[in-house]
Amino acid sequence: MEGKEEDVKVGANKYSERQPLGTSAQSKDYKETPPAPFFEAGELHSWSFWRAGIAEFMATFLFLYITVLTVMGYSRANNKCSTVGVQGIAWAFGGMIFALVYCTAGISGGHINPAVTFGLFLARKLSLTRAVFYIVMQCLGAICGAGVVKGFQPSLFETKGGGANVVAHGYTKGDGLGAEIIGTFVLVYTVFSATDAKRNARDSHVPILAPLPIGFAVFLVHLATIPITGTGINPARSLGAAIVYNKEHAWDDHWIFWVGPFIGAALAALYHQVIIRAIPFKSGN
Repeated sequence: MEGKEEDVKVGANKYSERQPLGTSAQSKDYKETPPAPFFEAGELHSWSFWRAGIAEFMATFLFLYITVLTVMGYSRANNKCSTVGVQGIAWAFGGMIFALVYCTAGISGGHINPAVTFGLFLARKLSLTRAVFYIVMQCLGAICGAGVVKGFQPSLFETKGGGANVVAHGYTKGDGLGAEIIGTFVLVYTVFSATDAKRNARDSHVPILAPLPIGFAVFLVHLATIPITGTGINPARSLGAAIVYNKEHAWDDHWIFWVGPFIGAALAALYHQVIIRAIPFKSGN
């Protein structure tokens, strides 16, 4: 059948798979999405291209507004038992990603994170043109979101760190970098798995539920790494808070929150595309 022939052609699953126990997954034909062109100047003339960038800006703006405001509320209270706590902060990040991916997936893909965009670009899911545009809009949205929080409560923002990511005392820069790499790997690998073309064809409910595992992955990573780095795994989130807070110590370790997520995203793309799906990064016979 056509779907299976293409699957074999790219080197994935020459042999039949067993259905997972306890599921009612159905075998359906599917076509792998062709690789996106490296550079597509024609996108610049399309309203859908600009609309997608606006969606990424607005989603990242709302993401920073809600999450940094939650962090500020936690920092403000003298009695931590009266606040949402660390678990509440993790839920704020994970819950907002769940909601925003659900809202924007049909418009821009719902990246809301330069590391996610970078990983999908490496896997040829979008062009360089769109990837650069998304990252710029995500960063601008993050700066505006953190800026609004500072506008509401400037003194608290300045005294409580502005939600900026830093490596906590007692941890080394290597610890922080490792936490960001692994945390971003978990997130981006979940993105690839939740949006996998083969799973979408086999299980019709997967596209509807895709935002849920992505948001839950963000929640779990925050639980694990808030004590280490405050959890970045999103360079736009780290950049927006750092620019608006703009204190020297917020910039000392800032490179970790770009290098770590980008390495983690690249490893996730490599693992999913080459190991799990056996799909080459370059098309051709």
